[in-house]
Amino acid sequence: QVQLVESGGGLVQPGGSLRLSCAASGSIFSISNMGWYRQAPGKQRELVASITSGGSTTYADSVKGRFTISRENAKNTVYLQMNTLKPEDTAVYYCKADRAFITYWGQGIQVTVSS
Repeated sequence: QVQLVESGGGLVQPGGSLRLSCAASGSIFSISNMGWYRQAPGKQRELVASITSGGSTTYADSVKGRFTISRENAKNTVYLQMNTLKPEDTAVYYCKADRAFITYWGQGIQVTVSS
C-alpha cells in the first residue's frame, strides 16, 4: 500500500502562485510515475502534469509554461509549482502514484483562484 498526502492548496488571487506537495509513504519502493490531476465542479478529472522516476515530464496544454512538476526521490515527494494562476485553474487537485501496476490517489486538496 502507498499513502499519498497533499498539502499547499488554498485561495489565491489571479496571477498569483502556489506550490503543492505530495508526500508518499508506505510501500514506496518502485513507485514509477507520479502526477497531479484536477477536477473542477461538473467536470471530469483531468491530467495536469506527470513525471516519471527518471524525471521525464508531461503537461496539459492548458498549464504549459505556467506549471512545473518536480520530484524529490530521497523525500518521496512530488511538487507542483503553479504560477500565473487563472480562475479556470480552480479545482480539487489530486496526487497520483503508480506502483506495481496499481494506481494510488491522494485525498485531494482545494485550489481556488479568485479575486
